[in-house]
Amino acid sequence: MIRKQCLKTLAALFLVAAGVQSVSLPAYATEQGEQRREARDTRQDGRSTARQTKDDCRKSSDKTNADCRQEKRSTKQDTRRTARDIKY
Repeated sequence: MIRKQCLKTLAALFLVAAGVQSVSLPAYATEQGEQRREARDTRQDGRSTARQTKDDCRKSSDKTNADCRQEKRSTKQDTRRTARDIKY
């Protein structure tokens, strides 16, 4: 008798726990999706910023093309790092 009631109680607790987890998973997925979108937007903005940086560098003619490329790479790497911080 006591064993039967204990099993019913455990089953009820299991159902409640499963229900709580099923509610929290979609909320977490939505938050994770928003973070991915924000990180992607950051990377896309960084690409255009890097292009602009290289164009400005080439127009100023103070540096070699290799230096301008390196400056563009640095800009893109900084942007990727920022996007990773947002995503994770």
